[in-house]
Amino acid sequence: MTGTATAPTAPAEPLTGPSTGRRPGRRVWSYWRFYLALSPFYLLFAVFGLYPMLSTIVLAFQRWDGLSPRQFTGIDNFRFLVEDPTFWLSLENTVVLFFMSTVPTLAIALVLAVMLQSAIRFTNVYRIAYFIPNVTSLVAMAIFFGSVFSTNFGLVNAALRSLGIPEQDWLGQPWGIKIAISTMIVWQWVGYNTLIYLAGLQAIPKEQYEAAKVDGAGATRTFFSITLPQLRPVVLFTVVISTIGGLQTFTEPQVMVGNSGGTGQSGMTVVLFFYRAAFLDNDYGYAAAIALSIFMLVLLFTAINWRIFRDRGEGK
Repeated sequence: MTGTATAPTAPAEPLTGPSTGRRPGRRVWSYWRFYLALSPFYLLFAVFGLYPMLSTIVLAFQRWDGLSPRQFTGIDNFRFLVEDPTFWLSLENTVVLFFMSTVPTLAIALVLAVMLQSAIRFTNVYRIAYFIPNVTSLVAMAIFFGSVFSTNFGLVNAALRSLGIPEQDWLGQPWGIKIAISTMIVWQWVGYNTLIYLAGLQAIPKEQYEAAKVDGAGATRTFFSITLPQLRPVVLFTVVISTIGGLQTFTEPQVMVGNSGGTGQSGMTVVLFFYRAAFLDNDYGYAAAIALSIFMLVLLFTAINWRIFRDRGEGK
Protein backbone atom coordinates (compact mmCIF):
# COMPACT_ATOMS: atom_id res chain seq x y z
CA MET A 1 0.00 0.00 0.00
CA THR A 2 1.14 3.47 -0.77
CA GLY A 3 0.14 6.33 1.41
CA THR A 4 -0.33 9.93 0.47
CA ALA A 5 1.20 12.56 2.61
CA THR A 6 -1.08 15.33 3.75
CA ALA A 7 0.02 18.78 4.71
CA PRO A 8 -0.55 19.66 8.33
CA THR A 9 -3.57 21.91 8.79
CA ALA A 10 -3.22 25.20 10.59
CA PRO A 11 -5.24 25.61 13.73
CA ALA A 12 -8.54 27.46 13.20
CA GLU A 13 -8.50 31.11 14.17
CA PRO A 14 -11.07 32.24 16.66
CA LEU A 15 -14.04 34.01 15.05
CA THR A 16 -14.04 36.77 17.59
CA GLY A 17 -10.55 37.96 16.72
CA PRO A 18 -7.62 38.37 19.02
CA SER A 19 -8.38 39.22 22.57
CA THR A 20 -7.59 42.79 23.51
CA GLY A 21 -8.07 42.30 27.18
CA ARG A 22 -10.99 44.74 27.21
CA ARG A 23 -14.41 43.84 28.46
CA PRO A 24 -17.44 44.63 26.21
CA GLY A 25 -18.62 47.29 28.63
CA ARG A 26 -15.41 49.24 28.32
CA ARG A 27 -15.57 49.00 24.52
CA VAL A 28 -19.05 50.52 24.57
CA TRP A 29 -18.00 53.36 26.85
CA SER A 30 -15.16 54.19 24.48
CA TYR A 31 -17.78 55.71 22.15
CA TRP A 32 -19.18 58.07 24.79
CA ARG A 33 -18.45 61.09 22.61
CA PHE A 34 -20.80 59.82 19.91
CA TYR A 35 -23.52 59.05 22.44
CA LEU A 36 -23.10 62.53 23.88
CA ALA A 37 -23.49 64.06 20.42
CA LEU A 38 -26.74 62.11 19.88
CA SER A 39 -28.11 62.72 23.36
CA PRO A 40 -29.95 66.01 22.58
CA PHE A 41 -32.22 64.22 20.13
CA TYR A 42 -33.10 61.47 22.60
CA LEU A 43 -33.64 63.95 25.43
CA LEU A 44 -35.96 66.09 23.31
CA PHE A 45 -37.78 63.00 22.06
CA ALA A 46 -38.23 61.73 25.61
CA VAL A 47 -39.61 65.07 26.83
CA PHE A 48 -41.75 66.07 23.85
CA GLY A 49 -42.51 62.68 22.29
CA LEU A 50 -42.30 59.68 24.59
CA TYR A 51 -43.64 61.31 27.76
CA PRO A 52 -46.74 62.87 26.08
CA MET A 53 -47.46 59.56 24.39
CA LEU A 54 -47.32 57.57 27.62
CA SER A 55 -49.23 60.29 29.46
CA THR A 56 -52.00 60.15 26.84
CA ILE A 57 -52.32 56.39 27.23
CA VAL A 58 -52.64 56.71 31.01
CA LEU A 59 -55.03 59.66 30.72
CA ALA A 60 -57.34 57.68 28.42
CA PHE A 61 -58.28 55.52 31.42
CA GLN A 62 -58.98 58.50 33.67
CA ARG A 63 -61.41 61.38 34.04
CA TRP A 64 -59.87 64.82 34.29
CA ASP A 65 -61.05 68.35 33.58
CA GLY A 66 -57.64 69.95 33.90
CA LEU A 67 -58.13 71.26 37.47
CA SER A 68 -59.62 68.64 39.77
CA PRO A 69 -57.77 65.47 40.78
CA ARG A 70 -57.74 62.67 38.24
CA GLN A 71 -60.10 59.74 38.71
CA PHE A 72 -59.42 56.28 37.34
CA THR A 73 -62.43 55.12 35.29
CA GLY A 74 -61.11 52.02 33.55
CA ILE A 75 -62.45 51.60 30.02
CA ASP A 76 -65.42 53.93 30.53
CA ASN A 77 -64.00 56.49 28.09
CA PHE A 78 -63.64 53.88 25.37
CA ARG A 79 -67.10 52.47 26.11
CA PHE A 80 -68.64 55.92 25.76
CA LEU A 81 -66.59 56.51 22.62
CA VAL A 82 -68.05 53.43 20.94
CA GLU A 83 -71.57 54.51 21.88
CA ASP A 84 -71.10 58.16 20.87
CA PRO A 85 -72.87 58.87 17.52
CA THR A 86 -70.86 62.07 17.04
CA PHE A 87 -67.65 60.05 17.01
CA TRP A 88 -68.94 57.73 14.30
CA LEU A 89 -70.18 60.73 12.31
CA SER A 90 -66.76 62.38 12.57
CA LEU A 91 -65.11 59.12 11.55
CA GLU A 92 -67.37 58.86 8.51
CA ASN A 93 -66.65 62.48 7.55
CA THR A 94 -62.92 61.91 7.93
CA VAL A 95 -62.91 58.85 5.67
CA VAL A 96 -65.10 60.56 3.05
CA LEU A 97 -62.88 63.65 3.00
CA PHE A 98 -59.83 61.41 2.81
CA PHE A 99 -61.03 59.72 -0.39
CA MET A 100 -62.41 62.96 -1.88
CA SER A 101 -59.07 64.71 -1.43
CA THR A 102 -56.29 62.12 -1.47
CA VAL A 103 -57.27 60.19 -4.61
CA PRO A 104 -57.64 63.32 -6.83
CA THR A 105 -54.49 64.84 -5.32
CA LEU A 106 -52.26 61.90 -6.18
CA ALA A 107 -53.83 61.38 -9.62
CA ILE A 108 -53.48 65.04 -10.64
CA ALA A 109 -49.95 65.20 -9.20
CA LEU A 110 -48.86 62.18 -11.24
CA VAL A 111 -50.26 63.65 -14.46
CA LEU A 112 -48.62 67.02 -13.79
CA ALA A 113 -45.29 65.33 -13.03
CA VAL A 114 -45.35 63.46 -16.34
CA MET A 115 -46.21 66.65 -18.19
CA LEU A 116 -43.51 68.59 -16.35
CA GLN A 117 -40.98 65.85 -17.12
CA SER A 118 -41.61 66.31 -20.85
CA ALA A 119 -41.52 70.11 -20.65
CA ILE A 120 -38.39 71.79 -21.98
CA ARG A 121 -38.77 75.47 -21.08
CA PHE A 122 -39.58 77.17 -17.76
CA THR A 123 -39.28 73.95 -15.76
CA ASN A 124 -37.97 75.69 -12.64
CA VAL A 125 -40.76 78.26 -12.82
CA TYR A 126 -43.34 75.47 -12.82
CA ARG A 127 -41.68 73.79 -9.86
CA ILE A 128 -41.76 76.97 -7.79
CA ALA A 129 -45.38 77.62 -8.75
CA TYR A 130 -46.42 74.11 -7.78
CA PHE A 131 -44.70 74.30 -4.41
CA ILE A 132 -46.02 77.72 -3.34
CA PRO A 133 -49.37 76.38 -1.97
CA ASN A 134 -47.50 74.00 0.32
CA VAL A 135 -45.57 76.80 2.07
CA THR A 136 -48.51 79.19 2.31
CA SER A 137 -50.18 79.65 5.70
CA LEU A 138 -52.88 77.03 6.15
CA VAL A 139 -55.15 79.41 8.06
CA ALA A 140 -54.82 82.05 5.34
CA MET A 141 -55.70 79.48 2.68
CA ALA A 142 -58.73 78.31 4.68
CA ILE A 143 -59.99 81.91 4.94
CA PHE A 144 -59.39 82.42 1.21
CA PHE A 145 -61.27 79.27 0.20
CA GLY A 146 -64.06 80.18 2.58
CA SER A 147 -64.43 83.39 0.59
CA VAL A 148 -64.18 81.56 -2.73
CA PHE A 149 -67.09 79.27 -1.76
CA SER A 150 -69.10 82.05 -0.13
CA THR A 151 -72.79 82.06 -1.05
CA ASN A 152 -73.19 85.76 -1.90
CA PHE A 153 -69.76 86.95 -3.01
CA GLY A 154 -67.86 83.73 -3.78
CA LEU A 155 -65.98 83.23 -7.04
CA VAL A 156 -67.50 79.79 -7.53
CA ASN A 157 -71.08 81.11 -7.44
CA ALA A 158 -70.05 84.02 -9.67
CA ALA A 159 -68.81 81.51 -12.24
CA LEU A 160 -72.06 79.54 -11.93
CA ARG A 161 -74.11 82.70 -12.48
CA SER A 162 -72.15 83.51 -15.63
CA LEU A 163 -72.99 80.04 -16.96
CA GLY A 164 -76.67 80.32 -16.06
CA ILE A 165 -76.43 77.68 -13.32
CA PRO A 166 -78.23 78.26 -10.00
CA GLU A 167 -76.06 79.34 -7.10
CA GLN A 168 -75.24 76.89 -4.35
CA ASP A 169 -74.91 77.40 -0.61
CA TRP A 170 -71.58 75.61 -0.49
CA LEU A 171 -70.85 76.14 3.20
CA GLY A 172 -74.47 75.66 4.23
CA GLN A 173 -75.11 72.12 3.00
CA PRO A 174 -73.35 68.86 3.89
CA TRP A 175 -71.87 67.90 0.53
CA GLY A 176 -71.00 71.51 -0.27
CA ILE A 177 -68.86 71.66 2.87
CA LYS A 178 -67.08 68.43 1.94
CA ILE A 179 -66.43 69.66 -1.61
CA ALA A 180 -65.03 72.98 -0.36
CA ILE A 181 -62.73 71.30 2.19
CA SER A 182 -61.49 68.60 -0.22
CA THR A 183 -60.88 71.21 -2.95
CA MET A 184 -58.66 73.17 -0.61
CA ILE A 185 -56.71 70.05 0.39
CA VAL A 186 -56.20 69.11 -3.26
CA TRP A 187 -54.97 72.61 -4.11
CA GLN A 188 -52.57 72.58 -1.18
CA TRP A 189 -50.92 69.18 -1.72
CA VAL A 190 -50.92 68.67 -5.49
CA GLY A 191 -47.71 70.63 -5.98
CA TYR A 192 -45.85 68.86 -3.18
CA ASN A 193 -46.66 65.41 -4.56
CA THR A 194 -45.93 66.58 -8.09
CA LEU A 195 -42.34 67.44 -7.16
CA ILE A 196 -41.90 64.08 -5.43
CA TYR A 197 -43.19 62.23 -8.49
CA LEU A 198 -40.96 64.37 -10.71
CA ALA A 199 -37.91 63.36 -8.70
CA GLY A 200 -38.91 59.72 -9.11
CA LEU A 201 -39.40 60.15 -12.86
CA GLN A 202 -35.95 61.64 -13.27
CA ALA A 203 -34.44 58.54 -11.63
CA ILE A 204 -35.88 56.20 -14.27
CA PRO A 205 -33.20 55.28 -16.86
CA LYS A 206 -33.88 56.86 -20.25
CA GLU A 207 -32.68 53.70 -21.96
CA GLN A 208 -35.92 51.98 -20.98
CA TYR A 209 -37.98 54.62 -22.76
CA GLU A 210 -35.74 54.44 -25.81
CA ALA A 211 -36.11 50.66 -25.93
CA ALA A 212 -39.88 50.95 -25.64
CA LYS A 213 -39.93 53.50 -28.45
CA VAL A 214 -37.91 51.16 -30.66
CA ASP A 215 -40.38 48.35 -29.92
CA GLY A 216 -43.23 50.62 -31.04
CA ALA A 217 -44.86 51.16 -27.64
CA GLY A 218 -47.13 54.20 -27.44
CA ALA A 219 -47.34 56.77 -24.68
CA THR A 220 -50.08 54.90 -22.79
CA ARG A 221 -48.31 51.55 -22.98
CA THR A 222 -45.03 53.16 -21.90
CA PHE A 223 -46.68 54.82 -18.93
CA PHE A 224 -48.30 51.64 -17.59
CA SER A 225 -45.40 49.31 -18.45
CA ILE A 226 -42.40 51.45 -17.48
CA THR A 227 -43.29 54.65 -15.66
CA LEU A 228 -45.86 53.38 -13.19
CA PRO A 229 -43.99 50.19 -12.16
CA GLN A 230 -40.76 52.13 -11.67
CA LEU A 231 -42.58 54.72 -9.58
CA ARG A 232 -44.21 52.17 -7.26
CA PRO A 233 -41.95 52.93 -4.24
CA VAL A 234 -42.52 56.66 -4.71
CA VAL A 235 -46.27 56.16 -5.05
CA LEU A 236 -46.26 54.07 -1.88
CA PHE A 237 -44.46 56.86 -0.03
CA THR A 238 -46.94 59.52 -1.19
CA VAL A 239 -49.91 57.29 -0.37
CA VAL A 240 -48.65 56.65 3.17
CA ILE A 241 -47.83 60.31 3.80
CA SER A 242 -51.16 61.43 2.33
CA THR A 243 -52.98 58.87 4.48
CA ILE A 244 -51.33 60.12 7.66
CA GLY A 245 -52.07 63.73 6.78
CA GLY A 246 -55.56 63.16 5.38
CA LEU A 247 -56.82 61.35 8.45
CA GLN A 248 -55.64 64.26 10.63
CA THR A 249 -57.56 66.99 8.80
CA PHE A 250 -58.31 69.79 11.24
CA THR A 251 -57.47 73.37 10.24
CA GLU A 252 -59.49 73.40 7.02
CA PRO A 253 -62.91 72.57 8.54
CA GLN A 254 -62.17 74.41 11.78
CA VAL A 255 -61.53 77.72 10.00
CA MET A 256 -64.10 77.31 7.20
CA VAL A 257 -67.14 76.06 9.16
CA GLY A 258 -66.17 76.47 12.84
CA ASN A 259 -65.83 74.12 15.78
CA SER A 260 -69.34 72.70 15.31
CA GLY A 261 -68.48 71.23 11.92
CA GLY A 262 -71.05 73.26 10.00
CA THR A 263 -74.49 72.16 8.86
CA GLY A 264 -75.28 68.67 10.12
CA GLN A 265 -71.73 68.48 11.49
CA SER A 266 -70.69 67.43 7.98
CA GLY A 267 -67.30 69.07 8.45
CA MET A 268 -66.66 67.46 11.83
CA THR A 269 -63.50 65.38 11.47
CA VAL A 270 -62.03 63.10 14.13
CA VAL A 271 -59.29 65.59 15.02
CA LEU A 272 -61.81 68.44 15.23
CA PHE A 273 -63.94 66.22 17.47
CA PHE A 274 -60.86 65.62 19.64
CA TYR A 275 -60.18 69.37 19.79
CA ARG A 276 -63.75 70.10 20.87
CA ALA A 277 -63.70 67.43 23.58
CA ALA A 278 -60.35 68.61 24.99
CA PHE A 279 -60.35 72.39 24.72
CA LEU A 280 -64.05 73.27 24.64
CA ASP A 281 -65.60 70.58 26.86
CA ASN A 282 -62.48 70.20 29.08
CA ASP A 283 -62.88 66.43 29.08
CA TYR A 284 -59.24 65.46 28.72
CA GLY A 285 -59.70 61.79 29.52
CA TYR A 286 -62.26 61.36 26.76
CA ALA A 287 -60.06 63.42 24.42
CA ALA A 288 -57.14 61.08 25.14
CA ALA A 289 -59.32 58.11 24.18
CA ILE A 290 -60.19 59.90 20.92
CA ALA A 291 -56.48 60.55 20.29
CA LEU A 292 -55.70 56.85 20.69
CA SER A 293 -58.52 56.00 18.27
CA ILE A 294 -57.00 58.43 15.72
CA PHE A 295 -53.64 56.73 16.13
CA MET A 296 -55.17 53.30 15.56
CA LEU A 297 -57.10 54.61 12.54
CA VAL A 298 -53.96 56.02 10.94
CA LEU A 299 -52.07 52.82 11.70
CA LEU A 300 -54.84 50.70 10.15
CA PHE A 301 -55.08 52.70 6.93
CA THR A 302 -51.29 52.84 6.58
CA ALA A 303 -51.03 49.06 7.01
CA ILE A 304 -53.77 48.52 4.41
CA ASN A 305 -52.05 50.77 1.88
CA TRP A 306 -48.70 49.13 2.53
CA ARG A 307 -50.18 45.65 2.10
CA ILE A 308 -51.98 46.55 -1.13
CA PHE A 309 -48.95 48.08 -2.81
CA ARG A 310 -46.59 45.39 -1.54
CA ASP A 311 -48.81 42.60 -2.88
CA ARG A 312 -49.12 44.31 -6.26
CA GLY A 313 -45.37 44.76 -6.42
CA GLU A 314 -44.72 41.09 -5.60
CA GLY A 315 -47.37 40.00 -8.10
CA LYS A 316 -45.56 41.74 -10.90
